[in-house]
Amino acid sequence: MPKETKSNIFGHRLKIARLAIGIPQDKLGVKIGLDEHTASARISRYENGIHEPAIPTAQYLAQVLKIPLAYLYCEDDRMAQLLLCVADLNDAQWAELSTFMTLHFGLAMD
Repeated sequence: MPKETKSNIFGHRLKIARLAIGIPQDKLGVKIGLDEHTASARISRYENGIHEPAIPTAQYLAQVLKIPLAYLYCEDDRMAQLLLCVADLNDAQWAELSTFMTLHFGLAMD
């Protein structure tokens, strides 16, 4: 994938996440509280980089899409994938990752 510009990274990631769970723009918009008559157009504007939502709206989008908010703003594709993976870790997996990061990088991840 070509490197995304700062101006459209949010929209690009929003569209990827929306398509990954198979939800249409209008349904996503309604789930975050937008009027059903304008929901599709609003989500389309976000995805196309015409508008970027306020942080509370972005938080609702992330919550509905079951992704970390940081994913929507992450400029690096590998880091974005890592965010999705880490977000799905259970407690045992998190403990294992924490141990690995401490041993290999000296980072404590409590």
